[in-house]
Amino acid sequence: MEFLLLLPPKRERDQASGAGSAMPSFKTSRRVAHDPDEMFDLVADVESYPRFVPLCRALRVRRRSEDAGVVTLVANMEVGYKAIRESFTSRVTCDRQKREILVEYIDGPFQHLENWWIFHETGEPKTCLVEFRIAYEFKSPTLSLLMGSVFDKAFRKFAEAFEDRADVVYGKAP
Repeated sequence: MEFLLLLPPKRERDQASGAGSAMPSFKTSRRVAHDPDEMFDLVADVESYPRFVPLCRALRVRRRSEDAGVVTLVANMEVGYKAIRESFTSRVTCDRQKREILVEYIDGPFQHLENWWIFHETGEPKTCLVEFRIAYEFKSPTLSLLMGSVFDKAFRKFAEAFEDRADVVYGKAP
């Protein structure tokens, strides 16, 4: 297993370039011992997130549709840390043919939230490269101060949480 941090947080890139945005972002790429379709299925199974995704307390799919093999969900997720709880709504687009999942923010405490998953074949059996990218910004500066570092740490653990879950669901590679 290898873990690569491909980009520094967006706020650091913006500060280095002189841009004014302070929107945090994170990108990682992980080689995992599971096939890309298994990993796609695991990430697409949003109803299971409360069992293993950092900070996810509850999740409810409000709407599900399919068009030309692309499944789109609208889901409410409750996240929390200690006494702080927030809920938000996102649209999740699962494109099995491209092996891509896009999550777009609809409503809640964020100004912006978007994340992408891409699952690449490696040419080796039962192995794939998982790319995960996320960018987010809270509406409230107070909430950003209270939760920003917690979210940043949690998002950095997302890919690992999904890999650990894949080991439980599909079995650990020998």
